[in-house]
Amino acid sequence: MSPGPELDHLLEATPQEAAAWFAETEAEALVAAVRATPDDHLLKLIGRDGIRSVAIEGILARLHEYAVQERLALLHGVVRFDLERRGTLLERHALAFDHGSLDLVAHVSADEHADVVLTTSVVRFVRIVSGERNAGLEFLGGTLDIDGDADLALALGGIFRVPGTDHVAVDPRELDPVEVARVLGTVKGDHLKKVMRSGFRHVVLDEIFRRLPDFVNERKARNADITVGFRLLGSPSGEIERYVVRIHDGVATVSAGDDGSERDATVTCEAHDFLRLATGHLNAVTGVLRGQLKVRGDRGKALQLSSVLDIPSA
Repeated sequence: MSPGPELDHLLEATPQEAAAWFAETEAEALVAAVRATPDDHLLKLIGRDGIRSVAIEGILARLHEYAVQERLALLHGVVRFDLERRGTLLERHALAFDHGSLDLVAHVSADEHADVVLTTSVVRFVRIVSGERNAGLEFLGGTLDIDGDADLALALGGIFRVPGTDHVAVDPRELDPVEVARVLGTVKGDHLKKVMRSGFRHVVLDEIFRRLPDFVNERKARNADITVGFRLLGSPSGEIERYVVRIHDGVATVSAGDDGSERDATVTCEAHDFLRLATGHLNAVTGVLRGQLKVRGDRGKALQLSSVLDIPSA
């Protein structure tokens, strides 16, 4: 797929011409041109010195045009964007939110206050804000780092719409378990532990448990009657998250918390081990033998639960 002439002209544009183009081009046309341009060519167009800064500033400066105003009014704090290439910082800019207002702070220093810092590459940043990449998956996969107030980062995700679409630009909440399974295939353990110690933890767990009934194999589960509780450790608050999964007549239901009902077994594990279990990267038997999954009650029932779920494959 080749880029349109709107982006190709940036190859020869001066910084002043590029700044004017990013400021004046219709938003829908800008997003369409970005989406039509392959990564390597996009980097060639906006990655060179002199153009890169005005391109990033031009994109950030216009985000307020696409904000959902009632959500924007709830935000307060400074979000910094550190854009890198192979570990070398190229751009550092910030957005300051104050209950409805949004101001671009260009070329901030590392010493200036920021409530949360988002670190990624220039091209990946452009892909995220154009709605082509899911910020949550990028964070899980280690290609986007979130340091600081994760709740602010999550709130930021819900306020911008991609021009010309109904899609939220930076929303990390919509996680497809199949995509999560694919991403986790290459994630290092230390990074996954970091993610599951952040404010993103509850988003991942709630979404995985919410979608779990979608992956029940009705044939295998037709005669099953299983109730298994999960106790997930490692929360930054020190609290233990609890979920209960029930399989009856081929249908699964999930409830959060401890309702005091009887269950066949209870599985206790670290949240990052549960995430690997739920996405097919940790075998249930292996997890038990290694002590990663501690089972109280009927161990056979706990293993049966795993057998009636068609876990998303990476």
